[in-house]
Amino acid sequence: MTRHTCTNPSRAAATRLGAAALLAIAALACGIGRTHAAERAFVIAPPAMDEPASPSHKEKTAVFAGGCFWGVQAVFQHVKGVNQALSGYAGGKADSAHYDDVSTGRSGHAESVQVTYDPAQISYGQLLQIFFSVAHDPTQLNRQGPDTGTQYRSTIFAANSQQHEIAQAYIQQLDKSGVYPRPLATTIEDHKDFYPAETYHQDYLAHNKHSMYIIINDLPKVANLAKVFSDRYRDAPVLVNR
Repeated sequence: MTRHTCTNPSRAAATRLGAAALLAIAALACGIGRTHAAERAFVIAPPAMDEPASPSHKEKTAVFAGGCFWGVQAVFQHVKGVNQALSGYAGGKADSAHYDDVSTGRSGHAESVQVTYDPAQISYGQLLQIFFSVAHDPTQLNRQGPDTGTQYRSTIFAANSQQHEIAQAYIQQLDKSGVYPRPLATTIEDHKDFYPAETYHQDYLAHNKHSMYIIINDLPKVANLAKVFSDRYRDAPVLVNR
């Protein structure tokens, strides 16, 4: 099968333009009749190390960065056991974060998603498996798809030593597995502050399914989740703004 490449509408443009405008831009840039390769899913084994099973429903949190937060948020919103997936910013040095600053790459923050989950239904390791399998391509350094810069880096923000140990062991396990074409570029950073993103970034996929950016880059991730993790997938997403 011939694979076509083209310049997709930028993520920044997608925050400003409506679906009709994006479709027109995409048609001009890519040419009518061309096809786009869907986001790739990596079928991987679960982590050998994980947090102990918990009978408690007391919520826990995990923070992941894997490119544009629209797609990562959407994936986790469709995962059973996730009570909330909130787009935001983590990893920077400033004591606040806003899209206009983060998007320059100078603030040090990464577009991230804070996942609040029920440990009686899903474990931290299982969230990591989804993150490394369908939420993004962990072999890309400081980019995902058309988006480039350190603000799109692949990073796990570990909330404690247990999360750090589980994530580190899993990265080593996956690098040795031979599943990926290149070594993982994912880093682990200590989780400090998380700043929720602006309202218009929340639930972006749910409200913009006709955006060409979403069609090309993010809807395939949700489709991969349903296919690869059918037992973990739920059709109705848990939204931030219900």
